[in-house]
Amino acid sequence: MSALTQLTIAEARDKLRAGDMTAVELTEACLAEIDAAGVLNAFVHRTPETAMEQARSADARLRAGDAPAMCGIPLGIKDLFCTQGVPSQAGSKILEGFRPEYESTVTRQLFDAGAVMLGKLNMDEFAMGSSNETSTYGNAVSPWRRGNDDAQLTPGGSSGGSAAAVAADLCLAATGTDTGGSIRQPAAFVGITGLKPTYGRCSRWGIVAFASSLDQAGPMTKSVRDAAIMLGAMAGHDPKDSTSTDLPVPDFEAALSGDIRGKKIGIPKEYRMDGMPGEIERLWHAGAEMMRDAGAEIVDISLPHTKYALPAYYVIAPAEASSNLARYDGVRYGRRAKLAQGDGVTEMYEKTRAEGFGHEVQRRVMIGTYVLSAGFYDAYYNRARRVRTLIKRDFDRVFADGIDSILTPATPSAAFGLGEMSDADPVQMYLNDVFTVTVNLAGLPGISVPAGLDSQGLPLGLQLIGRPWEEADLLNSAYALERAAGFVSKPAKWW
Repeated sequence: MSALTQLTIAEARDKLRAGDMTAVELTEACLAEIDAAGVLNAFVHRTPETAMEQARSADARLRAGDAPAMCGIPLGIKDLFCTQGVPSQAGSKILEGFRPEYESTVTRQLFDAGAVMLGKLNMDEFAMGSSNETSTYGNAVSPWRRGNDDAQLTPGGSSGGSAAAVAADLCLAATGTDTGGSIRQPAAFVGITGLKPTYGRCSRWGIVAFASSLDQAGPMTKSVRDAAIMLGAMAGHDPKDSTSTDLPVPDFEAALSGDIRGKKIGIPKEYRMDGMPGEIERLWHAGAEMMRDAGAEIVDISLPHTKYALPAYYVIAPAEASSNLARYDGVRYGRRAKLAQGDGVTEMYEKTRAEGFGHEVQRRVMIGTYVLSAGFYDAYYNRARRVRTLIKRDFDRVFADGIDSILTPATPSAAFGLGEMSDADPVQMYLNDVFTVTVNLAGLPGISVPAGLDSQGLPLGLQLIGRPWEEADLLNSAYALERAAGFVSKPAKWW
C-alpha cells in the first residue's frame, strides 16, 4: 500500500504546498491502489485521464502559489453526483448510458478548488439501502473483516462505495449523500468520519434526487479536520437550488480548537433502545465521559417523538421518491426496454421501469404511490408530515434550553455480513437508520466519528447532532471527541 494514499487531506495539502510531492505523484499512487482493489468494487467508473489532467492543473496552481486547501487532493465521487461527460447512473440500470452534459454544483465547486476526480463510486440504487446490496454494479465490499472470518462485510449504505474507498485508502476522501443516514452509517461501519450538513448548506443541484426534502451532500473523510476542509469547498449558496440557503460559509477548519469547556452535551433517553448491544451502550457511555473529561457538561434530555421517526421517514421518503422517479420513463435518456409489435407508450413505460428499477426501488415507489393516493394521503402522508414537525420541535426545544450538541450512537450494531439481512424482512434493514433519520427529518447537521472497536475487531461510531447552521461548533465538538477517543485502527489488507 502506498504511503501517499494513507495521507489525510490536511497532511497532503501541507506536503503539496511544501513541494514534498506533486499532485501527479499522489494521483498516480491512488490510481494504482484502485487498480489493485477491484474485489472491493468501490469504484465503478474510473476516470484516470481526467484525474491526471486535473492533477497537472493542480500542480501548476501550486507552483503559482494559487492553491486552495483542496488543490491536488484526489477524491472519489458518489455515482449520485452528475459529472459532465462521465457515466452518472445513481447505481441503477435505468440510467444506463447516461452521461450528463452538465456538472453538479458540489463537484464543480470541488474541481474549481483544484480537487482531482479519480472516478465514480458504488452506491445503493438511487440511494435506497443501508448495505450497498441494491446496486446495479453489484455489492460494494468493506475492507474490514471480523477477526479471522473471511466473510465479506457490508461497508454500509447508501454511500457504501465512498466508505470502502476512503477506509481502504484508495482516495483521500469522497463525496456522499445522506437522506436518512447514508453518510453517517457507512462511515461508522468502516471507521471513518462522515458529516451530514444542515439541509440547504450544500447545493442539491445536479445530484440525482431520492427524497428532495431530506437529501443533503456531505464529505466522507479520514478525520474531522478533513471533513472541515472539504465541507468548506462543497458548501455555499446556489441560485439553481431553491432550497440552498444564502449564508456565508465560515472557515470550518479554523474553528477546530478542541476546547469544549462549558458546552452542554445532551444525552437523549429515547435512544436507549430495547435490545441494544452492550458494546454500543458502553461506547456511548464512554463517549459521554470523554466529553465530560474535556470540560463539557453532560445533560440528560428527552426527544419524546423519536419513536415515531422511522415510521414517519418511511412514509415521507418513499412518497418523495415515487414523485422524483416518475421522470425515468425511457423517453428522453437512460435505458429503454425493447418493445413488441403493437406496444404503445404505456407498455414502454411499464417495461422500461420493470427492467430498469431494482426490487428495493420498486418497493419504495409502490409504498410512496400508495401513501400519496387519494384515499390515503391524509391518513399516511399528511400524518407523517405532522409527526416530522413534532420531531423538529423536540430538537428546537432542547437547543433553546441551552444544549449545544447531542451525543448518540451512530448505528445499532457493527457492520454485518453481505447477504445476512438482504433476504430478511426489509424492516430489519430499515432499522439500521434508527439513530440517524431524526437528523434528516429535522434538517440538522450530524457527524459520525469512529470511537472504538467491537469484540470482533470492527469499528463502532458515535454521532453528534448540532444546531442548524452551526457546523463549525459541531465539528469542534467532534474534534474533541476524536482526540479523546484516539481511534487509529485500520483494516488489515487482504484485497
